[in-house]
Amino acid sequence: MSVPSPHPLADRIRELPDRPGIYIFKDAEGKILYVGKATSLRKRASSYMTRDHEPRLEAMVSEAVDIEFVVTDSATEALLLENNWIKTKKPRFNILLRDDKTYPYLKLTLQDDYPRIAFTRRVREDKAEYFGPFLPGGMARKAIKLVQKLFQVRICRIEIDGGLPRPCLYHAMHRCLGPCVAGLTTKTAYDEAVQQTRLFLSGRTEQLVRRLKKEMWEAAEGEEYERAAQLRDTLAEVELTTQRRHKLASVEDEDLDVYGVHVAGGNAAVAVLVMRGGQILDRRELFWENVGPVSAEELLTEILPQIYDRTTFIPKEIHLPAPVDGEEALLEWLSAKKDEKVYLRLPSRGPKAERVALAMHNAELAHKRRFRGGGQESPGAAALEEHLHLLEPPRRIEGFDISHFQGGETVASMVVWEEGKMRKGDYRSFNVKGLEQPDDFASIRQAVERRYRRILEETGALPDLILIDGGRGQLNAALDALADLGVEETPIVSLAKREEEVYVPGLPEPLRLPKDDHGLRLLQQVRDEAHRFAVSRHRARRNARTLHSKLDELAGIGPRRRKLLLTQLGSLTAVREAPLEKLQEVLGQVVGRKVFDQLHAAEAAGDAMSRSEGAT
Repeated sequence: MSVPSPHPLADRIRELPDRPGIYIFKDAEGKILYVGKATSLRKRASSYMTRDHEPRLEAMVSEAVDIEFVVTDSATEALLLENNWIKTKKPRFNILLRDDKTYPYLKLTLQDDYPRIAFTRRVREDKAEYFGPFLPGGMARKAIKLVQKLFQVRICRIEIDGGLPRPCLYHAMHRCLGPCVAGLTTKTAYDEAVQQTRLFLSGRTEQLVRRLKKEMWEAAEGEEYERAAQLRDTLAEVELTTQRRHKLASVEDEDLDVYGVHVAGGNAAVAVLVMRGGQILDRRELFWENVGPVSAEELLTEILPQIYDRTTFIPKEIHLPAPVDGEEALLEWLSAKKDEKVYLRLPSRGPKAERVALAMHNAELAHKRRFRGGGQESPGAAALEEHLHLLEPPRRIEGFDISHFQGGETVASMVVWEEGKMRKGDYRSFNVKGLEQPDDFASIRQAVERRYRRILEETGALPDLILIDGGRGQLNAALDALADLGVEETPIVSLAKREEEVYVPGLPEPLRLPKDDHGLRLLQQVRDEAHRFAVSRHRARRNARTLHSKLDELAGIGPRRRKLLLTQLGSLTAVREAPLEKLQEVLGQVVGRKVFDQLHAAEAAGDAMSRSEGAT
């Protein structure tokens, strides 16, 4: 339906200038309802009074009692300003991009006097500068090592005051300038290294090369030959890296993002196929609940600036299933950000259209998987979002537990709860190594480190929440492991058995939730399942060791035949109870007979001894 006319804002809108800028709808309390951009503020705002709109925007206009505006010099500036307002003000009727915590970024902590480079999966408003996402995820680790090698920016988390007596090993390896020790470097030199790092990670290598060449010649003219040689080597590494990037971005090896959109039941899903060097490296999935029947055009128009505002890697081409409003301004901004021409495509036939169709199918499948329960969240997940101040209800929780046997043989287990179900296919167990005696803290740290190091190397998604069985000590051990991997911002808690207290990083006292709390019950479910799995894996390992030792006592049984027996029969009891024919089928006629005779000779001797003891 159309908005009734005249609308209270009609006169105000007619007074808006015919210039680029952003418009801001507000409600009766002065709260921002919606922010939009326009090449003509007057024409764009007038369209809300005269055109039919989707229910979301109809509801917004019905609540609006005031409209403000900010004039810009161009449509591109309006796009940037709109994006900043949406990011900081989070208007209720705009479609907001949720925290993209799954993908790896590098973080340069510019808020520190001596910034450090770090790995993270969360982009925060914390005055740091972020670079990424890196695909595949292992490239982020390589980039950190390259930054250390080229510019010697620190990676440690210690407070820098120059008061340490000696530097760490990284300084000796020429991987850090050593600002932690007075006299090893200067603030000016370190700031220059940080600026070079920013240029390098932003992809502005031409500007960096010019800067390095200038510094190299100045050092040579000043007879600082050691520094000149160092700059020469850095320059060579940067130019080599640049050549590799250009090779990957060649015409033959496509570098593009392909979008698919699916909207149904008031919920929306977007799938992005990320192609780099002609290969699909990743598939990103984004979801929105209760957005109403939004069109693909409207959805893409609102989210594309938010997505590419968070990344320093802009593809050469972006393939879409529907056009976007303000395409010219978007392309101008993207091209300036990439420092070369970027293209938006709407493929209608051929391989490119087939890729868009594939992305659309992926979006449909993602929508069905995410919203198959009618969009209803788990009550436990919703409660944990509130208790733990999470960004959204956790959809995947990974729980860890430790099991010992008689002072040795420590086994760690990891179980997975995802969208209301235990995902047994994702369970993992870890044989804890290198401990001379039981140590729960060290065991938890080792299991967590091994689990997420592998996940990061394989570019897998980190869970929304990690649960540790234990108290403050176990939680701190797990936090140390996450910090070593650079993902300490991943939400994590521990649950102590005795009082069922929930320990949360940064809180001095544990949470004591009511026994019937849905969030506590979900944590207990995951914790108990982790314990059950740890005990079962421990029992299986112990039984396998017992079976091996018993079979090793039999003549004619080596590693190969032992494996055959285990594969075919499964347990020592089954081996003992197997008929001669079965053993001969597995081991052959001669060896099968030998094993059968040995097993039954031992049983006969045991029976004879029992009868003798009974007669006595």
